[in-house]
Amino acid sequence: MSATAIARPRPLHHTFGRAARELGLRRGEFDLAVRLGRIRTVPDEGGGGRRVTRAEIERLRDRADELRESVRVVGTTEAAALLDIPSGRFTRFAKLGLVTPVNWYPNRYRAVVWLYLAAELRQFAADDKSALLLTGRTSGELRDRLRTGVDQRARNWRGRHCGFLLRAADGSWERAGALAGFLDPDEIDDVLADPHERAHVKALRATPPAHGAPGSPSAQLAEELMTADEPDEIDWLRNDLARAVAEARAVRPAPRPAPQPHGAATRPALPAPARAEQPRRLRGLLRLYYRALNSPSCTTDTSSRPSRS
Repeated sequence: MSATAIARPRPLHHTFGRAARELGLRRGEFDLAVRLGRIRTVPDEGGGGRRVTRAEIERLRDRADELRESVRVVGTTEAAALLDIPSGRFTRFAKLGLVTPVNWYPNRYRAVVWLYLAAELRQFAADDKSALLLTGRTSGELRDRLRTGVDQRARNWRGRHCGFLLRAADGSWERAGALAGFLDPDEIDDVLADPHERAHVKALRATPPAHGAPGSPSAQLAEELMTADEPDEIDWLRNDLARAVAEARAVRPAPRPAPQPHGAATRPALPAPARAEQPRRLRGLLRLYYRALNSPSCTTDTSSRPSRS
């Protein structure tokens, strides 16, 4: 039999790694392009995660350079150069939430190095509303906010990352799990009274981006950055989680143990979560206070530890 006769057809769906190689992208560039919606994906019919179709690869093949530039990220120094301002001024912009990080990584000192989309910074510079910010004196209102220690970088990154996860979620319970990933487990217990719903949501709970081995200082830092730490942010996530679970419950109830045969020993009901005597908000503030006491501060001009005060 000839080689042509036994040649296998090209697969219609590809893994992310294979698709990245076909488009000439580094894996980090590819993953970011997926999260930003630049590359469309489809669920794998075999349950092995998401895939990229052959048609999507062909659609993007001639635009690979444009795609690569659209996901180029820069740190503080290069970002400041793009805007033609000092690095310190750019850091103040970022702390005030005028620009939003798209990614981050820990440096060797366990400080967070924030990364920004170069394309977004160019758009920011081209906006007429930014002219005074870039060239003029910082307004008194913004200076007052900076004096209070405001730093919106971690919170803005969480909001953006939450949007990525919600867009990628394949169902109602998965969306609830995405939201739960940004809440402390105690907050999840407080929102969800049904033990089976709690267990199901926690099983689907989004995990922080991988940074180091589980339990390592880098992984602990990733967990801190992923967890909401401001009261209004926590309340927003709690409300959205409760709404998402209600919607999921209407579509498909959370899994429950199979009924026990008649006469078989029954398993004890899962206990309700313990409730502290303090009101929920006070418990949350105390938790943040003790985290701040136990977390070493490590900050540079281009990076920062998440504030817990």
